[in-house]
Amino acid sequence: MSITKFTKSHEWITINDDDTAIIGITEHAQEQLGDIVFVDLPMIGDQVSSGEEFSVIESVKAASDIYAPLSGEILDINNDLESQPNLVNEQALDGGWLVKIKLDDAYNTNDLMDEDEYKDYIA
Repeated sequence: MSITKFTKSHEWITINDDDTAIIGITEHAQEQLGDIVFVDLPMIGDQVSSGEEFSVIESVKAASDIYAPLSGEILDINNDLESQPNLVNEQALDGGWLVKIKLDDAYNTNDLMDEDEYKDYIA
């Protein structure tokens, strides 16, 4: 079973039973950005640290840093975003994912919100 959590900086993370996770930006974030034209992704094998920038998304409006909700090693990147960055707009919570990571052993989700808390936060 997996759980999805959200950050105040509008990223989502779905954590799987095998301590891997998928990270993307929320529906709210992609709406605020507008049409996404470029996604700068890290390299497979890179380490990401909780709260630190690991990606940049450029839209017709602005460029936005994307922050890691939790720490870990990049296992996979969404190569489809290279030719179709608009997938983030069209499928923010599934096909528009950014990276897959192997979580550090001592990860802690206490600073992350569940879906209801996130909805209240953006209301």
